[in-house]
Amino acid sequence: MKAITTTIKEIKAVLKDNASEKDKAFFTKMVPGTQTIYGVKTPVLNDLAKKYKEGSFELAEALWHAGSQEERVIAIKIMEKKGKTDPQRLLRLFKEFSTTIGNWAVCDGLGMQFLRSIVKTHRDEIFAVADKFNRSSNMWQRRLSLVMLEWYTRHSDNHAAIKKLTAALEKDDEYYVKKAVVWIKRNLAGGK
Repeated sequence: MKAITTTIKEIKAVLKDNASEKDKAFFTKMVPGTQTIYGVKTPVLNDLAKKYKEGSFELAEALWHAGSQEERVIAIKIMEKKGKTDPQRLLRLFKEFSTTIGNWAVCDGLGMQFLRSIVKTHRDEIFAVADKFNRSSNMWQRRLSLVMLEWYTRHSDNHAAIKKLTAALEKDDEYYVKKAVVWIKRNLAGGK
């Protein structure tokens, strides 16, 4: 655990050194929500994820709980690369993290990147989670129930199941859920 604590401190130092008030203001405007934002651009986050990807699950979990937008994005990127080493643990963390989403950007990163390494091998488990989240009282989980299936819209054999989940949310009152419905319906209509 000491190594993880040291790594978190190193990452926070890099984030602080690369933070910009201008970028923080921009990100806060574009991604409103409850998260803390340093104001660090994506290339820095990509470099940090690449540098620390061997920290894997423990580091991703610590970064997620550290709570800033940037730390959560790094956690997502690490799991995108390393999650396939333990798919069941990846799915457990995905479910846990889904309860503390604070904005659409983290929701979409979690949905589209976090599980990427297992979309081909764990389809049934992913659809089961999506089905559960589709009925959640948490609006981010409802959005996530569609976003996490975006990859599958490319394959027509998944369309019926995705359409069912999309239809269940068509009358949702939440703006970000409505946006996900439109997005996924557009993907399905595109013949992907």
